[in-house]
Amino acid sequence: MVKRALWMEKVKTAWSERPILWLTGVRRVGKTTLSRSLEPIAYYDCELPRVRREMEDPEFFLRNCGAKRLVFDEVHRLDNPSELLKIAADHFPELQILATGSSTLGASARFRDTLAGRKRELHLLPVLFRELETFGVESLIHRLRNGGLPENLLAETFPEKDYAEWTQAFWARDIQELFRLEKRDAFLKLMELLWLQSGQLCEINSLAAPCGASRATLQNYLGVLEATGAVHVIRPFAKNKQREIVAMPKVYGFDTGFVCFAKGWRDVRPDDLGLLWEHLVLDELIATFGRESVFYWRDKQKHEVDFILVLRGHPVIAIECKWKSRKDAGKNFRHLKTLHPEARCLVVSADAISPRRHLEGEWIETGLQHMPKAVQHLLKDKEDGSG
Repeated sequence: MVKRALWMEKVKTAWSERPILWLTGVRRVGKTTLSRSLEPIAYYDCELPRVRREMEDPEFFLRNCGAKRLVFDEVHRLDNPSELLKIAADHFPELQILATGSSTLGASARFRDTLAGRKRELHLLPVLFRELETFGVESLIHRLRNGGLPENLLAETFPEKDYAEWTQAFWARDIQELFRLEKRDAFLKLMELLWLQSGQLCEINSLAAPCGASRATLQNYLGVLEATGAVHVIRPFAKNKQREIVAMPKVYGFDTGFVCFAKGWRDVRPDDLGLLWEHLVLDELIATFGRESVFYWRDKQKHEVDFILVLRGHPVIAIECKWKSRKDAGKNFRHLKTLHPEARCLVVSADAISPRRHLEGEWIETGLQHMPKAVQHLLKDKEDGSG
């Protein structure tokens, strides 16, 4: 069992702040493995009828469980999971509980209470760039092609059948049990198209005909895909409605392996690497700074910056992703800064290592392993007045 130390530390931090941790992530991303690595714990698989019967009286169960750390895996299988978690938070604050599920807590009607003020939430991502060494993976291109679900990552060849099986199980186990959607074909077609167009602007109206569903239905389905982590919906950063895109999101598939699967890429060509690298940078941004902090920027003349990092009380950080270092990598920063002169600019390249400032001083370039350090440097530049 590979221990994902980064995420174990995030769990411990969350527990130091609240007694309940809600751990989400797509199926097979490693939620159960992470939970079991948090020894000492009492582990309960809520898929088992015996376990569900034990929890029919939550107060009695919690008083007699005989452990201080509890894991409720697939807790949404309980009839009233939020009741159990609320009783634990309010009446057994000495317990530390990790509950896993397939979606954000408030997305499904199965949860009658969102436990506001009682919990922290953590979304487990596929294996990150910084975790590759832990998994014994030396080839970055292998990670981009196979994706970051641990079993797929460690497969020697492209695990095409596993992607297809995952898709069917996702619909049957996660979507139907939590949301009970009606149009299976429309939902799966939308997911496929979003993975196929991953990283592009998402115009829902244009997807209605190929999916055979109304715009309203697809908008609802997009919300479900976002809540379950199957896609990342990145919204625009804008302050000028006349000159900037202000509403249309960009949508990314949750994993490069599934993007390759949807596109029919069994072998990654050089021209494909830039797009896949952008997904890997996005994962690192989300893991480090949170999904709510990541945006993109585009003006109405189609100048675009891949990501905008918005951190409260700081200037925004504009980020471009490049597979190969280039002299003109930051050319679109000039257009951004005409509207947002306070922005600090960063290029993240696959062939860069330690941070270095561009000769003209307009932006810093770094490798992905040093991206958080480079962001902190840019923020410090502003605070010192030296930017």
